[in-house]
Amino acid sequence: NISKQYRLGQVGTGTLSHDLNRWWHQVRGKENPYLKIGDTNDRSTKGESDYVWALQDINFEVERGEVLGIIGKNGAGKSTLLKILSRVTAPTTGSIKFGGRVASLLEVGTGFNGEMTGRENIFLNGAILGMTKKEIASKIDEIIEFSGCERYIDTPVKRYSSGMTVRLAFAVAAFLEPEILIIDEVLAVGDAEFQKKAIGKMQDISRQGGRTVLFVSHNMAAVQKLCTKCILLQNGRFVTQGKTEEVIQSYLDQSNVNQAEYLFEKPKSAQILAYTAKLRIEDLEGKLMPEIPVGKPWQVKIFVELLEPITNMVIGLGMQDMQDTAIRTAWSIAENRDSGKYVAVFIEKNIDFNPGQYKLIIGLSKGLQSVQYLDEDIIMTFSEVIDTQAESIISNKSGLINNQMEVKVIKN
Repeated sequence: NISKQYRLGQVGTGTLSHDLNRWWHQVRGKENPYLKIGDTNDRSTKGESDYVWALQDINFEVERGEVLGIIGKNGAGKSTLLKILSRVTAPTTGSIKFGGRVASLLEVGTGFNGEMTGRENIFLNGAILGMTKKEIASKIDEIIEFSGCERYIDTPVKRYSSGMTVRLAFAVAAFLEPEILIIDEVLAVGDAEFQKKAIGKMQDISRQGGRTVLFVSHNMAAVQKLCTKCILLQNGRFVTQGKTEEVIQSYLDQSNVNQAEYLFEKPKSAQILAYTAKLRIEDLEGKLMPEIPVGKPWQVKIFVELLEPITNMVIGLGMQDMQDTAIRTAWSIAENRDSGKYVAVFIEKNIDFNPGQYKLIIGLSKGLQSVQYLDEDIIMTFSEVIDTQAESIISNKSGLINNQMEVKVIKN
């Protein structure tokens, strides 16, 4: 049973005044002023302890050739679990048994030396996995071709964009043939085309190569397509495991699907140009709309922060049904933007969607170059409205769009 505990607050503040202040509060029986939140892995509750259990009593087995999906909300403990499995950090209690070499892709640039070229980093990672120089050389052409970094392969990695770094890191991890491949949400940095390509490669290595894949993602379509089984985490605890479709449904049932405001963490990579901080679903007066009555106008506001000036900056909003069928996409006009905070407002007055739940996808780009592709189960809900006798028939139409066409019936 794997568990991981972290100390909260400032540890070793490093100044005499802080140490004296901490001691003085302790003498008077008061709370340590340098400790923050409490004793459970729940961001919405304040605890009473200066420790937090990021994971508690996690226990599972994965067989050779299986693809295990690990899903849950932000803060559920998914990334902590993968770091323990990758031996980046040690569990507080419990142990892990492996059968083979492990390669992991946890964060942008992990395992790469920025001063070395892409080619040199390929050989470095292969050596870490215990491969000979000859074995690595036999794979290097495939790695470079898959990553799409041919032109820059002899350039230091520190000059790569975050997307290039992820593409090369994934190619290295996939083609150097470890027995166990661990992939975190880092693939979200890549564009949609690369994500599709990467998922196809992971399917190949699990089915044909008989290797094991552990995959964390907020993209439920990718999880459903790739994974043979899933586990669900919540607040650091194990909730359920089983067939992928059933576990995904449990995850969707526990999620607050009628949410109107979504907050996003700043990506950890130092190479990002811009990121999405917040999204709001509103009426045209700016009030949050957890549910949108069918036929009522609505708007989506996307709050973006540019960390440096971007030429031809574009903000896009995509809409899909819950089976990931694309419905529509809208873009802002490409314009040169200085660094700073911006709000993009997408207004819909004309198209009526049938009752149900739909997913939103955010895309930021610099011209044709993807900066961020955000698919984190951003759900908007349309509710049924029955006002007239005929409405009960109209509201039950099949399909996604509720707009009524002009219809004439003429005696012929």
